[in-house]
Amino acid sequence: MPDSSPLQLSLHASIHDITAAEWNRCAGAGNPFVSHAFLSAVEDSGSAGRRTGWLPRHAALRDEAGTLLAAAPMYVKTHSYGEYVFDHGWAHAYEQAGGNYYPKLQVASPFSPVPGPRLLMNPDAGLPPEAMAEALAQACREMDLSSVHVTFCTKPEYEALGRAGWLLRLGMQFHWENENYGSFDDFLGALNARKRKSIRRERREAQSCGLEFVALRGPEISAQDWRAFYRFYENTVDRKWGSAYLTEKFFPLLGDRLGERVVLMLARQNGEPVAGALNLAGTDTLYGRNWGTVGDYPFLHFELCYYQAIDFAIRNGLKRVEAGAQGEHKIQRGYLPTATYSAHWITHPGLRRAIATFLEAERPARLRDMEQLATLSPFRQEVDGA
Repeated sequence: MPDSSPLQLSLHASIHDITAAEWNRCAGAGNPFVSHAFLSAVEDSGSAGRRTGWLPRHAALRDEAGTLLAAAPMYVKTHSYGEYVFDHGWAHAYEQAGGNYYPKLQVASPFSPVPGPRLLMNPDAGLPPEAMAEALAQACREMDLSSVHVTFCTKPEYEALGRAGWLLRLGMQFHWENENYGSFDDFLGALNARKRKSIRRERREAQSCGLEFVALRGPEISAQDWRAFYRFYENTVDRKWGSAYLTEKFFPLLGDRLGERVVLMLARQNGEPVAGALNLAGTDTLYGRNWGTVGDYPFLHFELCYYQAIDFAIRNGLKRVEAGAQGEHKIQRGYLPTATYSAHWITHPGLRRAIATFLEAERPARLRDMEQLATLSPFRQEVDGA
């Protein structure tokens, strides 16, 4: 921050430089992916660091008395992987023109396409989010980096960053909303007859393979369960030709630090886990993250990741399920298109103009896509007689 300002910005190579109490006062309790517990598990397990190209540089904004007024989970990135808001084209264009796009700054929850707060404001400070926006832009300039990217932020943060002159980008995910359903059958009753029949058939086939489905929370998850889940995770990574950013140590560490907020859906056959889906529970939302299997079972992915998640949300009074990035196939299973938000500070004027032009065309196109996809909703528009 400017020398004349009473606010002081510092960057930290470890989340442990900031106490959990201070950080969580700014982060709030609603979204576990920006909690001190989650971010420390990512770092302490070796998942975020030099090996994966996610170097922590967490931002902290303090007053003259040293009180933490705002914070942001931030990383120096030497690539654009593990972000789910794709800027590879921007990087290629800038480097073709002779610039250095990397390293860059990324304000995000690592490897997690989960919408939530990114400009973490102390509720007692009364500081506008634009102050943090300016601090991050200044950090980018002082480090002589190409850009800083705030991805999967909230809509109010998106709007505040826009007011501060950042470039705005719309994305899309598919989320399920709980309309005060009392049971899974109540949810099915809200669907048209064809989709209702299809989901019942998928569940029946998935459950006809002799599988037992359980939802384990925190201390209920054994070391053996975590070892099995890591095998599932590796299998998924191998099939998708991805990178295993998360280490085997990460998952049990997450269970220890987040406790009941960790929900592991397991499918067992003859008492042995054969598939799993990892979720984190916020105050009103179940967030689906990783999944995998060592077998081949019909519709198991849909059952474990979508239907079991809906069941869990209804039983526990949660308002929504966010099942991760991508997947238009989720629509027919009750997960509807929902906007996601990101904002981007670009230091080079020419690159900034080019990206601004691209985003001005992309935003209305994305809105049109969402409107079109919404017409595929499986929910009844009127009584269908079934």
